Amino acid sequence: MDQMAADIMQMLDAGCERIVLSKPGKAVEYRRVNVFKKAGSYQIEKLTAKQAFHENVNKDVLADRIAQWLSGAFRQLNGFGNGTEYIFLVSKKGKVTFKQKKSALAPKMQPEHNRKKRYLLEEGEAIPPLVDMGVFTAEGKVVSAMYDKFRQINRFLEIIDDAVRTLPPGPLNIIDFGCGKSYLTFVLYYYLTVKCRLTVQMVGLDLKAGVIEKCGQTAKKYGYTGLRFELGDINGYQAPFEVDMVVSLHACDTATDYALYNAIEWGAKLIFSVPCCQHELNGQMESSAFSLMTRYGIIKERFAALATDAIRANLLEYCGYKTQVLEFVDLSHTPKNLLIRAVKKEGKDPAHCRKMLEEVQRMMQEYRLTPTLYQLIGRLKIH
Repeated sequence: MDQMAADIMQMLDAGCERIVLSKPGKAVEYRRVNVFKKAGSYQIEKLTAKQAFHENVNKDVLADRIAQWLSGAFRQLNGFGNGTEYIFLVSKKGKVTFKQKKSALAPKMQPEHNRKKRYLLEEGEAIPPLVDMGVFTAEGKVVSAMYDKFRQINRFLEIIDDAVRTLPPGPLNIIDFGCGKSYLTFVLYYYLTVKCRLTVQMVGLDLKAGVIEKCGQTAKKYGYTGLRFELGDINGYQAPFEVDMVVSLHACDTATDYALYNAIEWGAKLIFSVPCCQHELNGQMESSAFSLMTRYGIIKERFAALATDAIRANLLEYCGYKTQVLEFVDLSHTPKNLLIRAVKKEGKDPAHCRKMLEEVQRMMQEYRLTPTLYQLIGRLKIH
């Protein structure tokens, strides 16, 4: 038995309950594989962009599958169980590194039928921001009227958690643009520092002095020493450190574009943006060939919002990011339900980047648009 096979079996014998294989190669069919331990067996969940495929296997078969996947299909494995995280990293030359460390992270869920869903943040945990938000009672129980908000917060953390796991181990520097009252800022800081045990420096930026003062006082109350708040404008903001992650939740209209531009200029590894109040393109849109999309007010408004986010996503791809537009919460909860997630790629495909830009330019030409982010990116030397 070679060393990698021995390390895999050591991980499984130690009671690993959840496994995630990520960083797929270019020709790999599945973008991610999850493995969940069940009574006497394991369930494999293979995910494409739109579908999930499941099968149940025993330990020996799983060990062989993992060895195959790490031999070419995936470059990273994270396993969790009994307070330990098991990590396999595969270099571009195929060298496999195995390590393990203590971890407070537990499996997100066990895929047993009729089992209650497990969240990243669960009832019974002492989480001060959730108590102050009115989501939790003082005893750590979810307030029944706030259960949708509780699900929304966990969905937000799941989206971020998946991306954070792609980063190499180390400290994380975060800018939160337009932080407002910072409810999610405090929850995110708690999750990354307490649950993931990461060293985090985080700055929340907003234009409202009273809000910034109150948020600073709250951070001190919670003892969040790596979280501070600053008064300032997104446009022209100078980061106090090398930025790893940019978060922009509901920054109004073109403020989102300036947040994305700053993230691109800084070379941030991760970008998470929930756009809001997208008025810019709605005021510009004109088209002779597709006037039916601009004739009716509410259709024009919704089309303009979707076009804005599609253009932003394409421009992020053009700048070297793998970009997804995800549903943040159900439409029944809020019409502002899209989240843009962008992860910086190690290399660039010039043909793909050119295609992304040309698609934006054709859209601009057809509807006579001049998006702010397109103009801002013109200042940068992308290629």
